Amino acid sequence: MSESVFRVLLRIEVRPGMTEGFERAWAEVGAAATTHPANLGQWFGRDAENPGVYWVQSDWVDAEGFHEFEHSQRHVVHRRALRPFRAGGSMTTMTVLTHLPPGQRAGSHAEWEAAG
Repeated sequence: MSESVFRVLLRIEVRPGMTEGFERAWAEVGAAATTHPANLGQWFGRDAENPGVYWVQSDWVDAEGFHEFEHSQRHVVHRRALRPFRAGGSMTTMTVLTHLPPGQRAGSHAEWEAAG
């Protein structure tokens, strides 16, 4: 990768029975992060094995830009709106070292497997 990307991965545990409300609330406030000048994009997903767990991946120009966003009053207001839904969670940050875009694809799994 020619430029480093600062990535934030959030694991959010939602209180039982509150997943639909959480998804609606996140849709309302989650998009605001993408308007910050240091943000490069954001992904929101529900865990495939535990439907009460959600993941947010957010990419940033650098750590400083993310921390500026993280400590902003606007973000504090958004976190406050999501707090009633949260039972727990964690945050991991990293610097992306390499990105491998899709290569030339095989026509099928069998062809891919045979390619060795």
